[in-house]
Amino acid sequence: MNEKLMKLSLEEKESLSKNIIKEAYEKYKDKVGIAYSGGKDSTTLLHLVKEVFDGNIPWPVFWIDTGLDFEEILKFIETIQTEWNINIISIRNVQLPTNFHPAINKVECCYLLKTIPINNTIEQYKLKAFMTGIRWDEQETRTNEEFFSLRKQPEHFRVHPILHFREIDIWQYIKKYNILYCELYKKGYRSIDCKPCTKPYMTGDSERGGRDSKKEEVMRRLREMGYF
Repeated sequence: MNEKLMKLSLEEKESLSKNIIKEAYEKYKDKVGIAYSGGKDSTTLLHLVKEVFDGNIPWPVFWIDTGLDFEEILKFIETIQTEWNINIISIRNVQLPTNFHPAINKVECCYLLKTIPINNTIEQYKLKAFMTGIRWDEQETRTNEEFFSLRKQPEHFRVHPILHFREIDIWQYIKKYNILYCELYKKGYRSIDCKPCTKPYMTGDSERGGRDSKKEEVMRRLREMGYF
């Protein structure tokens, strides 16, 4: 985590993010995919991409359909598609084991429902890079992440244009540009995952305090397997 970059003004952070997005285009051309969850961070990322490309998004946008999402998220994704005139491609693992039970084994669940669809998509679309909206200050296993980070199996680069944003920066950006956001944030949620692994914010919690604690404990392992 680069403390100096974290202390930049919002305008300076925007500029840096846009430069990273431009660099990704220069390096990988059209072989970039964008991960979209319907959350505040990935919506901010999508908006930044639109800003760079005059209201357009030159790359395919992927939403991982786990079958466990909040109805509010599903509704919001439909709204974004309509309001921003973009096609968000739904991806999922269609070959789940017959004895699979969601949210029991956190590593198995995220690997089967999220990591496998990501890896399959990268291979199917022959992507050279996959862009995500993760941030340094959001989760401790992400603090050493870089803006461009090589991954293997399949080999590609992860691109993280908003690593240096803090949670407050995200909301200031959303307010500044009057960006749409999911109504779950008005219902006490600060960080949104699948329904079985998410609850509203409680006083004293960290940003991801509403996330399932067992999943947070195995985040390092999940990221080694290809999770964000």
